[in-house]
Amino acid sequence: MLEGLLDPARWELTLAESGPLWEGFAFTLQVVIAGLLLSLVLGTILGVFSTTRSRILRAISRVYVEFYQNTPLPVQVFFMYMAGPQILQAITGAAMPVRIPAFVLGFMGVGLYHAAYIAEVIRTGIEAVPRGQMEAALSQGFTRVQAYRYVILPQTFKIILPPLCNQALNLVKNSSVLALIAGGDLMYNADNFVSTYGYLQGYILCCFMYFIICFPLAILVQYLERRSKQRPRAKVIPGITPDPAKEA
Repeated sequence: MLEGLLDPARWELTLAESGPLWEGFAFTLQVVIAGLLLSLVLGTILGVFSTTRSRILRAISRVYVEFYQNTPLPVQVFFMYMAGPQILQAITGAAMPVRIPAFVLGFMGVGLYHAAYIAEVIRTGIEAVPRGQMEAALSQGFTRVQAYRYVILPQTFKIILPPLCNQALNLVKNSSVLALIAGGDLMYNADNFVSTYGYLQGYILCCFMYFIICFPLAILVQYLERRSKQRPRAKVIPGITPDPAKEA
């Protein structure tokens, strides 16, 4: 196989038969977007839970994070794939196990998994901001919402941006776990191509397609990090600070 990596004929056939790979690319992109949204929403909720005074909410967040961080993603996806239909059958009372679409398995698998890591990122960011910042903002006449928007969250954003974006990159790469359950994703289709033709060009093209998704995210991370380090401009807060334009 290695001798033919530069064989033009093999590359010509690979590009000619790359349709399923591009279909897998589109499917993977959909799984990534849905999984990222799920992980952000759930991770934010769990991150807030972990910083509250309620022991119950902190316990819920802690149990969830410890479970997902200390069990492998393939095991979680296999469990959902095998046990999920039977659980849905018991819930719905269906005569047969309810089949779960590959898309749902994909975005639920990576979304629930990375929500645990994002929850830790959110918790760390919130705890890194001194509590006196909120008290000082409230004493200056800010409402609690304004204090979070103009004081707490901008500082938290600078702290959590790099690890948060890294989790997005990891989520893209971990979506390849669907290949283990015939999910129709990019990795699964690339593996089918290589198994059919015996050409490693399929894996090379697969890597290139993952690069298409991940590289813009990496560039976005660098841009946002540079922007977060810039000196912030003075903001006009209605009812709190005067508007220079009106004064002029």
